[in-house]
Amino acid sequence: MKKKIFSGAQPTGRLHIGNYIGALKNWAQLQYDYDCVFGIVDYHAISVPFSPSEMKQRVLDCAIGFLASGIDPEKSIIMLQSLVPQHTELTWILNSVSPVQDLMRVPTFKEKSAQHKGNINMGLLDYPVLMAADIIIYKADFVPVGDDQVPHIELTREIAREFNKRYGYTFPEPKEILGPRILGLDGQAKMSKTLGNCIYLDETPDEIWKKLAPALTDTRRKRRNDPGEPKDCNIYNCYLKRFCDKEEIRYIEEGCRKASIGCLECKKILFKKIVKELTPVREKILELRQNENYVMDIIYKGSKKARIIAEKTLTEVKEKIGFDYKL
Repeated sequence: MKKKIFSGAQPTGRLHIGNYIGALKNWAQLQYDYDCVFGIVDYHAISVPFSPSEMKQRVLDCAIGFLASGIDPEKSIIMLQSLVPQHTELTWILNSVSPVQDLMRVPTFKEKSAQHKGNINMGLLDYPVLMAADIIIYKADFVPVGDDQVPHIELTREIAREFNKRYGYTFPEPKEILGPRILGLDGQAKMSKTLGNCIYLDETPDEIWKKLAPALTDTRRKRRNDPGEPKDCNIYNCYLKRFCDKEEIRYIEEGCRKASIGCLECKKILFKKIVKELTPVREKILELRQNENYVMDIIYKGSKKARIIAEKTLTEVKEKIGFDYKL
């Protein structure tokens, strides 16, 4: 039997190349070797201020990004969290084995609390328990995540371990599959729509170059003939290494250190590689936007499949805790 994977993304709107490099491209490869469930986790998205009128479009944009990046609904389940109520029901059960002090130590709770001081709600605190439920309700063995999500996976293991200890073995303890952390074009923070330091998957070559041309490189290279160090360059570490082959990487490393090529030339190399790889993705996004009913049908069908798996797990959980009532 294949090992199982769960991972999810919040519906925050159009997806960018940070999502693609950091998650989606890897998901598309993993689906050939694992049984995969990929979630659009919309309940997570309401723990911070949001626009109800925009949420459906955000869900559609997220699903379209999944499909355009190579997630195959014939190989993987694409589901919407709010259509699988077993997630939230399991969350309440898991709350009983989740110490509050552990939740308050999760780095993302501290970060979100600082960002939303006027809205420190229970959703922010309970976010990791819902995430644990998302994962273990499918009895996932692995979870592809960025390094910033590792504390969540560690807590998921602790919650699964405590439940198993109290009620008997039920859940495997999932392990993380780490994806690269992609900084934005400013080289200062993780790529983010809010910070405006990203390239969207649906942008045209002209739009991509307009953003890429002024992007931060090795700050020691003040002039064209100044030697640089690729390892200190955000464009090299986050992008060139992800889009270029080994021969191109060797050329760039040597040229940068000897100042035989400049930062602008490196960006032109990267630009061509990005356009070549993402043009089919952009074209697929545009195509899917013209057929939103098809996209929603995939979401509905995937969510129904997910509910069957989730209900089986929840029934087992209820039996373990003595809630095996039958209507």
